[in-house]
Amino acid sequence: MANALIVHGGAPTAVINASLYGAVTEARKHPEIDHFYAAIGGSGAVLKEHFLDLFTASEEELELLLHTPGSAIGTSRDPLETEDYDQMARVIARHNIRYVFFTGGNGSMDTCGKVYQACCRAGVDVKVVGIPKTIDNDISVTDHAPGFASAARYIAETTAEISQDVRGLPIHVCVIEAMGRNAGWIAAASALARSGDGDGPDLIYLPEVPFDEDAFLAEVARLHREKGGVVVVASEGLRKADGEPIVEPIFQVGRAVYYGDVSAHLANLVIRKLGIKARSEKPGIAGRASAAYQSRIDREEAVEAGSTAVRAAVEGKNGVMVGFRRLPGAEYRTETILIPIEEVMLHERTMPKEFIADNGHDVTRAFIDWCRPLLGEPVRKYVTFKNRPLSAD
Repeated sequence: MANALIVHGGAPTAVINASLYGAVTEARKHPEIDHFYAAIGGSGAVLKEHFLDLFTASEEELELLLHTPGSAIGTSRDPLETEDYDQMARVIARHNIRYVFFTGGNGSMDTCGKVYQACCRAGVDVKVVGIPKTIDNDISVTDHAPGFASAARYIAETTAEISQDVRGLPIHVCVIEAMGRNAGWIAAASALARSGDGDGPDLIYLPEVPFDEDAFLAEVARLHREKGGVVVVASEGLRKADGEPIVEPIFQVGRAVYYGDVSAHLANLVIRKLGIKARSEKPGIAGRASAAYQSRIDREEAVEAGSTAVRAAVEGKNGVMVGFRRLPGAEYRTETILIPIEEVMLHERTMPKEFIADNGHDVTRAFIDWCRPLLGEPVRKYVTFKNRPLSAD
């Protein structure tokens, strides 16, 4: 008999616990797994040996994982050194752990890969498999990662709601800030808010395109003259042509960056330089923790990622991450693949040029077609009577 261990790393998502559900329920089907441990508190919990056997969880508790945001077992961004990975290998051996799973983004996949390498160096007989998770959608090779679709749905629905508010009272510019770090996938997904008839967002700014302040102000002024109300979506990672952030980060430790308030900065620019009323909205954690806007597709694929990881490990696969490949055809379908962990360790995937409009402040039809099925149900539609001819007296 042998044991398994699962570890969460980095920021939670709306579906990280769905992957946990998939892993635990799949592990229960394999009698060779005696205990399925969770590291309670992320990678640092492995060093402290803070483990809980999830085979003791009730069916009701496991079912609740499917719709529970955050991380039910805790997560972390612990800085780790070579000696820490070597110590993890010793802990893994001491607890007779033969299967290890790390759920996270490209930083957590780096941790996953280094644990795999440390176990190889130490001669520990263990299979190490990564489970992808990120709202930023910046993990390499895989078509997309669980967590992104729910964040995409949130930003699309929220932008649609705000656009209706601005349309009803068209007197100001509203700047919505999207998370995503150096990748514009979430900001781009706000385009799914449009259902026609001049719906917002009017402008979308991505970190893949150098930000031009003068061009931004000119576009806002033009749209304000034409429409009155303007909705802008801006990524938190916007940079100038010289590569510097448009707002200096408040705090940074390693890869953990606490960005300055981009939306407030842009709104203040509009007020000061154009004399137009403006306000900023920064959903932040609400955008990654929303169970209300959880994508059905995202949840189902998160479960599949967890269960596939366990099956792969039991079958002897090692040093890999579960990924998704989109299948050809009009109907949205994917298949899971196994990607060598070295190909995703700290590799960052940004928006490709074919998804970015030529004007630099919008997305293409190709992106819309790629992103739309991930949201599951269509973004809600709304009605306005403002554009209809007035009734005769």
